[in-house]
Amino acid sequence: MAELSEKQYPDKRRSRRAKIAKPLRVRPSEPRDEHFEDMPVSINASKEGIYFHTRRSSYYKGMRVFVTFPFSSAHDPMNCEYVAEVVRVEPLPNARFGVALHLIMTVNYSSNTPPGIVSRT
Repeated sequence: MAELSEKQYPDKRRSRRAKIAKPLRVRPSEPRDEHFEDMPVSINASKEGIYFHTRRSSYYKGMRVFVTFPFSSAHDPMNCEYVAEVVRVEPLPNARFGVALHLIMTVNYSSNTPPGIVSRT
């Protein structure tokens, strides 16, 4: 299946991927999308993207989401949240989906930055 994905989807990455299994939290950022909190584990990640598997079928190409990666708890001050876009959703066996995200920008909530300031990645 991995070989099929590699041939089917050309590699558009600008930075290398690392196989890393870390928890993440994904939530839709657009009001038109039904609210959910998905808590998958990453399969791989780079400076500009994250790939994970999920059972949730509501992801679609072009969907904007908030991603906390890595995620430990909702109150961890070390959490880093991003705005991301779903660039690929692929069906997998056992009613699962592979989801590829492109990280667009970091949402900075540090105490040194005024509220509402966003830094681009």
